[in-house]
Amino acid sequence: MAPRRSKGAGAFPKAVETPVPARPDPDALYAALDLGTNSCRMLIAQPKGSGFHVVDSFSKSVQLGTGLERTGRLSRSSMARTIQALRICQQKLKRNKVKRMRLVTTEACRRAKNAREFIHQVKRETGLTLEIIQPEEEARLAVISCAPLVSTKTEQLLVVDIGGGSTELVWIDISSVPRRDRPSAIMRLHAGFHPPESPFPAAKVVDWISVPLGVATLRDQFNDVEDDAARFALMSWFFEEHLADFAPYKDEQTREGFQIVGTSGTVTTVAASHLGLKRYDRTKVDGLRMTSDQIDKVIRGYLELGPQGRRSDPRIGEDRQALIMSGAAILQALLRCWPTDRLSVADRGLREGLLYAQMSADGVLEDGPF
Repeated sequence: MAPRRSKGAGAFPKAVETPVPARPDPDALYAALDLGTNSCRMLIAQPKGSGFHVVDSFSKSVQLGTGLERTGRLSRSSMARTIQALRICQQKLKRNKVKRMRLVTTEACRRAKNAREFIHQVKRETGLTLEIIQPEEEARLAVISCAPLVSTKTEQLLVVDIGGGSTELVWIDISSVPRRDRPSAIMRLHAGFHPPESPFPAAKVVDWISVPLGVATLRDQFNDVEDDAARFALMSWFFEEHLADFAPYKDEQTREGFQIVGTSGTVTTVAASHLGLKRYDRTKVDGLRMTSDQIDKVIRGYLELGPQGRRSDPRIGEDRQALIMSGAAILQALLRCWPTDRLSVADRGLREGLLYAQMSADGVLEDGPF
């Protein structure tokens, strides 16, 4: 924006040059791309202190998994949409001359019979090499991205990543870790859920699970149920049934010292609705703490709105409205099992975890807790 001319300035004011921001050194840049069942997201960042500074980003709903539940295959139209988005990512990577990157894909490509063909097509048409990661790594990356949000008062932690095609849950015991070291202990899980002996205080992974139901796949399971409230109830109970083998499931958990960190579009949308935001603001949402009762109130509000009301609600958004109730059903099931006064909202996830892991491996984070 040009500088505003001051009052009384002469007819020929002295030219003011706006300094051009220095372009980041390409050798210092890292990229992380997360191609999920519903969305394609990418971050380009450079290390800064013990974290990173985002230089460029991309996010688009591509609905790669549309029809997968029915056919077991990625459809031509879904693949075409996704490749179009990946071309934009490739242009950003090229423009920024990024050399270090991880480009990963998750549940849709883990399940699709034609996933390998799709990955070859992506390579042929965009030059990008996609890597299918397994559920444990996906869960681990989500956990480390959320570590900065872990309270020093937390002793039992449940990290939940609600994706488009799957939902990862990781239960972590940090009661034996000194309070000030608890977020750092979570970060060190980037090396694995059961790392070798270390001189640092260790976070213990009690159990983890990858449920093959996310906002898109759960919605597709109950597409034939016409009644809105009945569909929501069925989705919630169906998801809970899939938690039966999760070890902490039957343990009664006191609210004191227990924290859930939720990372997903569902959780951030619920938070934005709770705050009454007319326009999404990451600075107000990321790190927000909510109680089970506050979340339940938002979900009941969604049900009262009905499909038409949700479609026109600016807090939900056009991209999210078709998936918000399946995500809310998952969230409700989790809170039915483990009520909490401290659910921390994370506007972060797999991409951030990928960046932390790459930078950690290269030793470029200052005073990093890895």
